[in-house]
Amino acid sequence: MTDDARAELRASDADRDRVAEVLRDALAEGRLDMGEFEERLEAVYRARTYGELAPLTRDLPAGASAAPVSFVKEPASEGGWASRIVGGEGSSSGGVAILSGFERKGRWTMPKRFNCFTFMGGGEIDLREADFADREVEINVVAVMGGVQVIVPPGVEVVVRGIGIMGAFEHPRADGPPEPGAPRVVIGGFAFWGGVGVARKVTRAERQRLKEQRRQERLERREGREGRRELPRSSREERREAHRDRHEELRERREELREHREERRRGL
Repeated sequence: MTDDARAELRASDADRDRVAEVLRDALAEGRLDMGEFEERLEAVYRARTYGELAPLTRDLPAGASAAPVSFVKEPASEGGWASRIVGGEGSSSGGVAILSGFERKGRWTMPKRFNCFTFMGGGEIDLREADFADREVEINVVAVMGGVQVIVPPGVEVVVRGIGIMGAFEHPRADGPPEPGAPRVVIGGFAFWGGVGVARKVTRAERQRLKEQRRQERLERREGREGRRELPRSSREERREAHRDRHEELRERREELREHREERRRGL
């Protein structure tokens, strides 16, 4: 197949995602400024063929060293939850915070049992990017005038069994059944004048991807409205769609500000 013929092949969502990841890395390294990043990212999600995708990373090291799109489709890797249940002892067995704090976050291995103690201090256990030593893991908390925040990704089953005296163990928001193969996290222990919170959040990278996806959908709706102006259309319907787009943008900004305040409060 000639290069011209390959360039005309239709690109898949996976191809566009790979190019978007190269652009995110370039933004993080300072090779692109925010304006260039947003302009190229819009072009990525508008692209229909390989020929439209290839120029977007041609001047970036990652784009030159490794082709951002592949013309030979390979079987998808297994991935998923099965790849994150790795066995072993875990990379950390516990945390202590006395008039201080501790964190376990990023790429780490959650052991079968994680013990933590806080006294007038706080801890954060972030499982969004963690591997798991077993299909079921346990977090045992003793919090005295202190607290622990547990962050789990969507799809993970959470069971709360702790006891609070002038304190509380928070149950996570019910957001649907657990995903097949997802680990089970059991949270127990004792809180006196303290608390244990549980939150479900996606990773920052996934949040950015979803934000970009919603932004692209809004852009496509706007372009669709521009293209339909020649057709009879009620102004009320147009205003309703524009108001919905504006509402989504404001909601995303409020979420970003709230998360930024939480990070500042935790000193991140």
